[in-house]
Amino acid sequence: MRAVQWTGVNEVSTGDVPDPAIEQPYDAIVKVTASVTCGSDLHLLGGYIPFMRHGDVIGHEFLGEVVEVGPGVRDRRVGERVVVSSFIACGSCWYCRQQLFSLCDNGNRNPAVTETLWGFAPGGCFGYSHALGGYAGSHAEYVRVPFADVGAFPVPDGVEDLRALFASDAAATGWMGAADLGEVGPGDVVAVWGAGGVGQMAARSAQILGADRVVVIETDPYRRAVARDQLGCDVLDPQDALGDALLDLTAGRGPDVCIEAVGMEASGATGPLAALDKVTQLARVQTERITPLREAVYHCRKGGRVAVLGVFAAWADRFPLGALMNKGLTLRGAQMHGQKYIPTLLDLMARDELAPEYLATHVLDLEDGAEAYRLFKEKDDGCLRAVLRPGGV
Repeated sequence: MRAVQWTGVNEVSTGDVPDPAIEQPYDAIVKVTASVTCGSDLHLLGGYIPFMRHGDVIGHEFLGEVVEVGPGVRDRRVGERVVVSSFIACGSCWYCRQQLFSLCDNGNRNPAVTETLWGFAPGGCFGYSHALGGYAGSHAEYVRVPFADVGAFPVPDGVEDLRALFASDAAATGWMGAADLGEVGPGDVVAVWGAGGVGQMAARSAQILGADRVVVIETDPYRRAVARDQLGCDVLDPQDALGDALLDLTAGRGPDVCIEAVGMEASGATGPLAALDKVTQLARVQTERITPLREAVYHCRKGGRVAVLGVFAAWADRFPLGALMNKGLTLRGAQMHGQKYIPTLLDLMARDELAPEYLATHVLDLEDGAEAYRLFKEKDDGCLRAVLRPGGV
């Protein structure tokens, strides 16, 4: 079959790879109809996640049709249109029973790497390096889905592919940041750093949850305009007296909830700390550029909540620990527990309360994987997300 492969730092190409097969009783094979680029993929492309191998199939956010199931699969059926959680979880370990699905004890086939980095291993993820299980990704004609009864969800009739697709990861991550990590409720003022797919979904989720006001902070003027026009959010450029602007919007207190949705390669920030972050990251002295996270901690109101949705790898210098502690902030982060959120999101999509299809600014054939990532990385031609469809379906 054809698939988009990582072939080196900042190099991807579409090539031939073996067809997937049922390996375990709880597997299913899904024929991919749509798969989408994600900002966290850019960390793989840039070489900041050093556990990729030449030829690895990338991609983790997808939707398709079940074409084969293993003998242990009970709930999924051949012919079903399903959206699949990007994180792989067994559904039966202690963490899964607590609905902490991205922390599953059985989803990651290579736990030693992340146990060494982080003390414990999270679950596995499609197409996201051998540190998270070494699973083949979704930018392909077919994908093997482990624990299919747990991670694949039927898409309601009437919900189009390009809407349901984003339940796989971007909408689920945004919902987690607002609903669980940020505990957004009626009357809250929420500030979201980053207007990519996850940031926009976090902003929309905060609105659905009753936030009084949602502010999106973004360096790119096109993305600011999309957040304003599509969602009705207030928008701010972080380079324009950000602290004063946030105080003006919140009666001098600061936002109740601050959501970081940028991650380890934050760009566009200015000032000495941002410059130092970039230099030390390139030199591999630290692995992250954390200007948006610093700003979220610094500008959040006293006693507020900070949610970290952007992907980070290991360590960062100059983190404002004193502000976190002395302001009484709650700081939470996680990879998304998609199995917990996807049914809710599909229901919201069926009721037209959540309509993320506007994020799919570019739809390309699977053969155009390299161009899709070029558009996405460079934000060329107003690219928010590039969707790949095998055979151009």
